[in-house]
Amino acid sequence: PGVPCAPEPPTGASSVPLAMAEPAPDIDLFRAGPVRYLGYSNEVGEAFRPLVPRWCVNASYGLAGCYVVTDAAWRAQAPPGGRSAAAEAADTLMWQGLASIALPGAVINRVVWAAGKALPPPSRIPTLCGLAAIPVIVRPIDHLVDGLLDSTVRKWL
Repeated sequence: PGVPCAPEPPTGASSVPLAMAEPAPDIDLFRAGPVRYLGYSNEVGEAFRPLVPRWCVNASYGLAGCYVVTDAAWRAQAPPGGRSAAAEAADTLMWQGLASIALPGAVINRVVWAAGKALPPPSRIPTLCGLAAIPVIVRPIDHLVDGLLDSTVRKWL
């Protein structure tokens, strides 16, 4: 029955047409999706600092900086709950600057430095230690920066 050659719906399929289904929740691509990892490109650069030319590390910071500015511009397009675009952009620049560039870069730099001091040169192990630390530090730093901004500048934005 129905349209010739049209496939039958699978057994147990929802009777609600797709157009009437509930919309998917908004996902913040810059903070929840895989694009978020572009903000950590400088951490990869820091991990590879002992093995690559300085311009490679600098380029990784440039990529992370582009990510931060793009996120701020994106979020300023539709600020939540009556917040001004300028306040949203400022909040995003501060959050991303701390959570994606400054704090993780410093942590990975020190992890690689400490591993390098503990091992005889030349060694690739400091780079591996730096890379291994990246997924471990992401959430704690994000939460730290949220708390810091919530208790300070977000009160006035």
